[in-house]
Order: sequence, then structure tokens, then C-alpha cells
Amino acid sequence: QMPNYKRATLQDEEGPEPAGDGHRRMRSDGSAQGACSRCSAHPGGQAGLGPALCLSFPQYTRPAPGMPSLPDPSHSTCLTDACVRVASKILEALDTEMDPCQDFYQYSCGGWIKRNPLPNGRSKWSTFNSIWDQNQAIMKHLLENATFNSSSEAERKTQRYYLSCLKEQRIEELGSQPLMELIDKIGGWNITGSWNQTSFMEVLKSVSGTYRATPFFTVYVGADSKSSNSNIIQVGLGTPQVLAAYLDYMVELGTLLGGTPEPTRLQMQQVLDFETQLANITVPQAERRDDEKIYHKMSIAELQLLAPAIDWLDYLSYALAPLELTDTEPVVVYGDTYLQQVSDLINDTDRSILNNYLIWNLVQKTASSLDQRFETAQERLLETLYGTRKSCTPRWQTCISNTDDTLGFALGSLFVKATFDRDSKAIAEEMISEIRAAFEVSLDQLDWMDEKTRQAAKEKADAIYDMIGFPDFILDNKELDDVYDGYEVTEDSFFQNMLNFYNFSAKVMADQLRKPPNRDQWSMTPQTVNAYYLPTKNGIVFPAGILQAPFYAPEGLQGDGFPWSHPNPWPGPAGREYDKEGNLRPWWQNSSLEAFKNRTACMTEQYGRYTVHSEKVNGRQTLGENIADNGGLKAAYNAYKSWLQKNGEEKRLPALELTNHQLFFVGFAQVWCSVRTPESSHEGLVTDPHSPDKYRVIGTLSNSRDFVEHFGCPLGSPMNPGKHCEVW
Repeated sequence: QMPNYKRATLQDEEGPEPAGDGHRRMRSDGSAQGACSRCSAHPGGQAGLGPALCLSFPQYTRPAPGMPSLPDPSHSTCLTDACVRVASKILEALDTEMDPCQDFYQYSCGGWIKRNPLPNGRSKWSTFNSIWDQNQAIMKHLLENATFNSSSEAERKTQRYYLSCLKEQRIEELGSQPLMELIDKIGGWNITGSWNQTSFMEVLKSVSGTYRATPFFTVYVGADSKSSNSNIIQVGLGTPQVLAAYLDYMVELGTLLGGTPEPTRLQMQQVLDFETQLANITVPQAERRDDEKIYHKMSIAELQLLAPAIDWLDYLSYALAPLELTDTEPVVVYGDTYLQQVSDLINDTDRSILNNYLIWNLVQKTASSLDQRFETAQERLLETLYGTRKSCTPRWQTCISNTDDTLGFALGSLFVKATFDRDSKAIAEEMISEIRAAFEVSLDQLDWMDEKTRQAAKEKADAIYDMIGFPDFILDNKELDDVYDGYEVTEDSFFQNMLNFYNFSAKVMADQLRKPPNRDQWSMTPQTVNAYYLPTKNGIVFPAGILQAPFYAPEGLQGDGFPWSHPNPWPGPAGREYDKEGNLRPWWQNSSLEAFKNRTACMTEQYGRYTVHSEKVNGRQTLGENIADNGGLKAAYNAYKSWLQKNGEEKRLPALELTNHQLFFVGFAQVWCSVRTPESSHEGLVTDPHSPDKYRVIGTLSNSRDFVEHFGCPLGSPMNPGKHCEVW
């Protein structure tokens, strides 16, 4: 039941490495779990969609140019508390001075942006961050409750882990000692002391196999993309980060661990140069999303011939102990040319540089579990990289995030029992069913798709596996305890708890190999504010964490129900490659495939014209998610119309001079209200498979004929340019 990896999310908050190994990662919102955390603060007071909910409305929104004026008979207006609250939030997020046909993002989010200055320590702030902060406060309350008394050992481990993270005095007393001892145990580090010339393979096995760091490549066990009913060893692409100001951070950590400044800088420069070479040979971000192109199945013996610098049978046998492996064991390699070049680079590099690089990977992974000096160093790096202002993240918040990374499903059990309305699950399933039906109807209207491909696409839609709220096992104490059986947690040593989890997660991974994939295995914890589609399962997941306002309104499909429009099973070039069983195989007829490519070219060009601070959006890198945004919105809107036909027109919200159809599009846009630093925007353009939030709104809605019709946008206006890129 442990998570393997996640993909195709609404919003990538973390990097693409396999999840579930428990270590703290730098987040793409520019915050670090652990940065500047030695201060006390009470949960609450975080910026959200707006201040305390108003119950009175000082003004009405004025009708936008081109929009019809609406009669407002009181009998057609909803005046319940829920409707008043929703209307208040929508109203205060709007910028009614902006013509929606000129810039619908500013129209929908201008008020929100004014009310939500970027919090200190954040490089991005959005509705996602706001809800996650609320969820964290709930979990804090649950774990710090004086009457905490669980009959589940996994839940008790969760509290022990959290409390060990809060013991700052103990962490400060230990200082850098736990990591220095670990480095000595592995064989030393030339930067901080003597290095006993331990063999490259032995250090690689410890750093990557035992402690789950990811130098050069990732190794995990997961469903075979071309045979989704069986698990297989997978060797994935590494994600080397070569960043400005990174060298100063490397040197600072090296000296904190005992190195002297000048020799440390010299050796860290060599490590950075090596990482730069790795970055230069890695597969570009845009190509990583084409699974068919980078998937290569081979035996360990063939992998050995491909990349001989590593003894693969020795390495994989160690990483997957106690399994017995032979050189005929199948392996899926993502990016064979990359691995071949990595092997050549290893053979051409001095052993001391390789050792320094391997230990640096371990230091990066574990340093945030040490004392305040290490967290301050990380904060300085984030400030340079992402433009974050000096922060003071409360320690409890750091520890909640860390506990979520490590014992997330046990924490999810506590969260779900305290917060999740079981009716939400049934309502969400009904919504998904409506959208699935609407998508199938829209397939019939595609004149470019041949009949055989159309039928297969409908069958794929019918076969989608819904995972809503949480996996059932978390509410069964025995099953939950079994998941974390073997993981030792004490209240005394936070660092040791982290190391124990790395080792435990490696054993769990090995245990998966000889078992079939578990379709109910989730890749995100229930409290996560996100949603995703998993091609190898043909499944969509909506965790409990996102089933709340502003993302979810159980009263109906109107606007606030946006997440249903996004993680659909055809996110573009990559998702299209998977069939209804979740297998990577060509199931499209050539004629439809060519037509599909022609239509996606329109979207690549459209988004490639958008700029942020004079820097262009990469239309190719973001294509898959742009197709998902566009197709998902269309399916969700069609589902809304279908719902209205069955249930009749809804009452209107008070104080908003907008029809419910217009509100649907406003609701879509307001999910993406956000603010971020220029540095963070640049980083997003380089690495994120999603378009910037502004263009997720403008790009999608300017392609929507329904939007143009309901807002009366004149031909040639920015929101109705005349050319509409449509795929689905």
C-alpha cells in the first residue's frame, strides 16, 4: 500500500522523484520544509481567498461590457448561508474594473491578488497553498491533542515521529554529529576529513540503496507500462539541479560538516562541474512526458552492456535485498541514451570527484533534519533561487509536512476520521460519472477521429477507475498497522527516524517486485490538496484534502467543482499512449493519430506565444497539461449543462450580476488565482509541465466557444481571437 510515485497532477508542488521515501524536499512554491523554523507561531491568520466571510454586500458587480444585464427577482436568488459565503468569496476575488473580454484572469483574480500579498518565505501563493495550510492546522491539533489515544500502532508512530521533529533542543544539541557519523560509516568524505578510498560501487549502494538518495538515476519498483498487471524494476532519469548560488550552499554545508573553506570550495566546484555535465546529457523536460519514446525494456545483462560503469546485478541485488536476482531479470529503462552517457561520464571522472558527488547527494537529502544552521543555509539558497523574503515557518508546520512525507497514510487516517464527510465520496463519484458521460458524447462530435479509435476511446472512458477521498485500508487498524510494520520510530531521535524510514521504504519497494500491482495503491496521501490521473491504472484520484471549497462544492457542478475538469484520461501525447487497461501500446489508427498531431500543433503554437516577464512559455513542454485543461473544461461544462437538463436551472448567487453559466467560468478561473516572484516564475517556465496559472485561464477560455458566447466577447478581442485550438 506504500506509495511509489506520482504524476500528472493538477499542480506539481514537488519534483518528479519517486515519493514515499520520507525525506524533506524543496518545494516549487519556494518554501522548504524546515527553512527558518525555530520560532513559535499559532496556526491561523494565513492569507486565503479573502478575509473573514462577509454577510453583507456593499456593492453589486457591474455588468461587463458585452454582457447582458440580468433581472434579479428575489425568488430566483439563493440566500442560504452557503450561497452567501460563496458569493462573498467570488465577489472579493473579482476585479470588476477589468473587462472580462480583455483579460479574464485579471477580471476573475484581480481582487484576490490585491488581498493576498506574497507571504514571507514563499515564492508562490495560491488557493492550493491556502487550503494546505488549513489542513496542516487540523493535523497539528490532532497530533498535539493531550487526550491523543489511538488503538492503531501506525497512528501512535505518527505522533511519536511528529513529536521527535518538534524536539528542537535535542536536535540543536546533536548538531551535525548524526550526519558526520553516517558519512564516516559509509567510508568518509574528502571534503570533511579522510576518505578511505572506498569503492565507488559500495558507496553508491549505501547512498542510493540504503538511504534512497538519487545520484545519476532513480530506481523503483512499479507497474510495467506495457504490462500493467505486473510490477517491474524501473530505472528512471535523474534530475540534476545546476543552479545559481548553488555553489555557496554546497560550500556552506561542507564547512558545517567539518570542511575548511578553500579546499571545500575547490572540491565543491568540481562536484558542481560534474553535475553540470550530467545536466547537459539528461533528457529534456518536454521529452520526458513521451513515455513511448523513452521506454526501453531489457534484461540486467543488457543493461550491463548499455552502461558498464555500474555493476547492475550487484547494485540491484543490494537495493532489492533479500530478493534473488539474476542477470536475466527484466528492467525498464527510461532514457537509454542518457544512461549510456552517464556510464561514459563515470568512467571518465576521477574517483574522488565521484565519491564527493555521491556523499553530496546524501548530504542534500538529510541536512534538513539537522540543526538550525543547516536550515538557515537552505533558506539563503531559496531566497536567491526563488526570490523568497526571509521567512519564519513555524516548526510545527515543518514537522507536519515531514510527517506527511513519511507516515502520510497513518496521518491521513487521523485527518479523514476528523474531517471527511462520507457523503462527499458519493457526490464526487456522481460528478465524475457525469463528466465521463459528457466526454463520451463529445467523442461523437469529433469529425477528425475514425470510428475504431472513437470506440476504443469510449471504452477507455468507461473503464476509468475512480479513487475518491482515501484508500479504504487506512480506516482498518490492522491493515494500516501492517503497512508500517517494521518501521521503528522513537520520540528521541528525529534524524534516526528519518534514516530508519529510508531503509524501511527500500524494503517495502523490494517486497512489491514479486507481487502484482495493487490497483488501490495511492500515490498521494488523503490530506493532499491535489488530484491526479495515473495512466498505468487508467485511474483518477481525488484525495480528501481537495474535496473542499474553493475546489469542491457538493451542492452541484457549478464553477467550484473545477478539479473534475482536469485529471482526465487523455492529458495529451503521453496519456493518449495508454489503453483502457493502463498498458502503453499504440491503440490509435494512423489517420486519427495524424489529425491529433495537427490539432496539438495549434495549441503548441498558441501557448508558445505567451510570455511571463518577457520569457516565453514552452508550448511543447506544457502541451499535455494544456490539452488536459482545455478538454477537461469542455467536458465539465457539458456535464454541467446535462445536469441542468435533468435538474432544472439553479438559483443565482446574490450580489453577482452574473448568470450561473458565467459563474461556471469564473469558478474555473478563480481556482488558479496566485501570486509568485519573478524568480519562481522563471523556474516554473523551465521545469513545470503546466503553463503559468494566468495562461491556464486565458489559454483555455480563449479556446472555449461556450465561454465566448456567454460573455459576449467580440471577435478580435483578446479572449476571442477568432482562432480556437481544439483537440477534444
